[in-house]
Amino acid sequence: MNWRILIVIFFGTFIGVGCGPRPKPVMVQTIGDRSDWKRILAEQLPLLGHRNWILVVDKAFPLQTSSGMTYVDSGSDLPTVLSHVLTSVNGSSHARPIVYRDAEMALLDEQLVPGVDRFKARIDSILGNLPVQQLPHEAVFRKMDETTKLFQVLVIKTEGTIPYSSVFIELDCAYWNADHEKLLRIKEQKGNEN
Repeated sequence: MNWRILIVIFFGTFIGVGCGPRPKPVMVQTIGDRSDWKRILAEQLPLLGHRNWILVVDKAFPLQTSSGMTYVDSGSDLPTVLSHVLTSVNGSSHARPIVYRDAEMALLDEQLVPGVDRFKARIDSILGNLPVQQLPHEAVFRKMDETTKLFQVLVIKTEGTIPYSSVFIELDCAYWNADHEKLLRIKEQKGNEN
């Protein structure tokens, strides 16, 4: 066989293999720098609404490949960021927070994580009388996986190094609630019966 034909076959094989279908990369958006996190929150919050989420997460929270997540690195401690986020959400006319925490946090003590009692007290003080739902850590990730298929999630990373300390805030409508929705659906059903 001619050596030229062998070269064509050799390079043709590698070119053919290299041109096969490749998985489409998912772009994860990271915006701003550490000094911009408050400005970015102020710009994003009016765009976010019912079913969007804001996550205030510890330093080890993973960068995920879901296209529905936007990351901001605050460079600040978790309680400071959480306080600012909740003040911003509560000060908006359109959104109210539904707060979730990792259920594992309740099991942490000073023996396992020195400083955790002080941290818990500070977070409890920031959360005040807001109802907090406890979910196992893996359940939070499943919830995020489902959410990001349709809705945007803003992730604000902090310098926090206490495990299971992230706070997950689902946004709900401030001017409409479940009782109103139930009454509306009853009216709708009665209207359909006529």
